[in-house]
Amino acid sequence: MASGYSTTAAGGALTQEEVAGLLIEPLLAEAVVLAAGPRVFTTSGVPLRIPRIAALELADPWRAENTLIAEADPTYSELVLLPSSLKSLKVVHRISNELARHSVADIGAVLSAALVRRVANAIDKAFLVGDGAADTVLGLINGTGVQSMAAVGTPSVDDLHDAVGLALTANAKPSAFFMHPRDFVTLRKVKDTSGAYIVQPDPTAPATYQLLGIPVFISTQLPTNGGVGTNQSSVILADMTQVAVGRDQDVAVTLLPERYADYDQVGIRVTARFDVGLLNATGVVVLAGVTP
Repeated sequence: MASGYSTTAAGGALTQEEVAGLLIEPLLAEAVVLAAGPRVFTTSGVPLRIPRIAALELADPWRAENTLIAEADPTYSELVLLPSSLKSLKVVHRISNELARHSVADIGAVLSAALVRRVANAIDKAFLVGDGAADTVLGLINGTGVQSMAAVGTPSVDDLHDAVGLALTANAKPSAFFMHPRDFVTLRKVKDTSGAYIVQPDPTAPATYQLLGIPVFISTQLPTNGGVGTNQSSVILADMTQVAVGRDQDVAVTLLPERYADYDQVGIRVTARFDVGLLNATGVVVLAGVTP
């Protein structure tokens, strides 16, 4: 009922509060690496070994009739994903049963979804820039044998062309750029001598980003505070057919109604176990030292 006062400041609002039936959370980066279409291999808790040919040269394959055919001896290697020592992603959050009962939203479902999104972002960051320390994921940037363009500075469209050239020279088929929003906007602002933007969006295309005809995946999980000036980032160009993702356990949510019973609380546990590796490292080009 009304308070009897004529203005809101004086108390002229309804004394009963209305609460919207949803919970707003901070904006999060979109998980992008899995969306870019890597090769995903699923296993059930055991290390995954992917055989590959390290080298195979056909030195002299041309032969005349009735002559000895030369042998070609390949060199084999393998990519190991999900070694037994690799850590998993795990988080537990607990809420009181009063909050669960009294909330106008399904607080358990809302918090579960929020935790899943945060775990997905942690996986994405590991896939992009993980350093592999202490039995964690080694990301694309730090992969052994990736091609690198050092000290790029302010990125230009020519830098992108050079990266594509490196990938093509390695017989890769570049299919995805990964970059921080800052660097994408810098490239989108490049103009020609007449002041027109060089990178023009296609008004007939869906709401997706592309540069040089290659899809661009934007992620704030790529840091921009590296280098001497603490303002450097990296841009990744990848042939996603050469990126392998090992999945032991997809992101899973478990309710723990008994663990915190002494506190009359319910636990929400979110776990996942992923790994990433390169089938052919030269299929990835890292543009390093990118500045505004």
